[in-house]
Amino acid sequence: MVLLAAAVCTKAGKAIVSRQFVEMTRTRIEGLLAAFPKLMNTGKQHTFVETDSVRYVYQPLEKLYMVLITTKNSNILEDLETLRLFSRVIPEYCRVLEESEISEHCFDLIFAFDEIVALGYRENVNLAQIRTFTEMDSHEEKVFRAVRETQEREAKAEMRRKAKELQQARRDAERSGKKVPAFGGFGSAGMSSVSSGSVITDTIVEPEKPKMTPTPVRSSGPSRALKLGAKGKEVDNFVDQLKSEGETIIPTTGKRGSDVSKVLPPPVNVESVHLRVEEKISLTCGRDGGLQNMEVLGMVTLRVTDEKNGRIRLIINNNDNKGLQLQTHPNVDKKFFTAESVIGLKNPEKSFPLNNDVGVLKWRLQTTDESLIPLTINCWPSESATGCDVNIEYELQKDSLELNDVVISIPIPSGVGAPVIGDLDGEYKHDSRRNVLEWCLPVIDANNKTGSLEFSIAGQPNDFFPISVSFVSKRNYCDIQVTKVTHVDGDSPVKFSTETSFVVDKYVIE
Repeated sequence: MVLLAAAVCTKAGKAIVSRQFVEMTRTRIEGLLAAFPKLMNTGKQHTFVETDSVRYVYQPLEKLYMVLITTKNSNILEDLETLRLFSRVIPEYCRVLEESEISEHCFDLIFAFDEIVALGYRENVNLAQIRTFTEMDSHEEKVFRAVRETQEREAKAEMRRKAKELQQARRDAERSGKKVPAFGGFGSAGMSSVSSGSVITDTIVEPEKPKMTPTPVRSSGPSRALKLGAKGKEVDNFVDQLKSEGETIIPTTGKRGSDVSKVLPPPVNVESVHLRVEEKISLTCGRDGGLQNMEVLGMVTLRVTDEKNGRIRLIINNNDNKGLQLQTHPNVDKKFFTAESVIGLKNPEKSFPLNNDVGVLKWRLQTTDESLIPLTINCWPSESATGCDVNIEYELQKDSLELNDVVISIPIPSGVGAPVIGDLDGEYKHDSRRNVLEWCLPVIDANNKTGSLEFSIAGQPNDFFPISVSFVSKRNYCDIQVTKVTHVDGDSPVKFSTETSFVVDKYVIE
């Protein structure tokens, strides 16, 4: 078996991590991986594909591929066994199988790949040995550090002993009225001027820092020197000019990026068993109706901070009827979850890791069904004698949702001034720098399902697209919740806290 390279790539053949075990140029490996998706037959179930020169052995990893590139005369059975080991290594370092997570832990993966294959040939190792080798726990290093710490402690003890001897010799000399003995290489005359009141102590005293002499006070006459931190008249005039043009001047504070991303506040009471139910939506609609694509990704993350609650089970309540694709963590008992909707480890004797966020369940919904859109946006721009009259309305499709901090951003033409606002539900903000009209709504729920905005401005109907929407919510879109947490032994209930969030990754009306 000669293994040429091992790589993790996207569905399009873009290399994220690639480790070559023989001499290969970057252009060569990128060309092989780019050709790989084009060779696959979607109608057939295979785990390998061949060309005239190489063989690809692959395994899908959600949106990615784990690919081994071997010679055509290699043993396909050994290749498949090696591929399974490579695929088991990746979840050891990456919590989610996404491109960003793979890139973040690329060096960890490369080090692990090197433990599996050396010079193109498979090493006889298992997953536990790979984990031990990559940790690089050296007994010799521990011995060296212990010896060095012992030497340092002995040196400090010898220093204190010498200091006490010198101190005692000086006290004896002072009591007998003899000349204070000198210690050092300059003879007794070098220390004869030392006052009798000085005492050598066993602590190291830092030299006194020189005191800064105060500078003489100058006359209080006018000075043209530049004053740091002082705001000049030019700055004041510029700020006043911006305010007169309608700009909102935000004072600089210690908080940075608070307006960039909206996040929900952290929960107040966090128990030793804390669960996060997180969802994010990516949606693209047409301006004339029609859902082009909608994807909802969700995950339940568990964090245990008390070892007494390590051996637990999670009871899941799944009332969703939208056709979700559910997937549990590899260490979770899938049969138990499928039969009773309970998340527990395959080995009940083991505990969940402490002080670590563990994704135990995730789901995915991808659809083009318009009835599943959580919030519909209708925009009706109509040309008039002075430009365009634009009517925008929203409607909440799912009454159980409560959307907070909703911002509907409508692009407007540049250089035509501010829009003239007519009827309005909520508030608005005109950002002349980005040429965007932001329609802000604090809450959209069952009591506030619909709303509209009307404004007039010079422009064409196409100028007001694409419209983007952002919001946050403490209620998830897919009806999946953890209703109870129990101990493995005895099924006694465990107190837990839950944090739910539903946020926008992309929400665009084109």
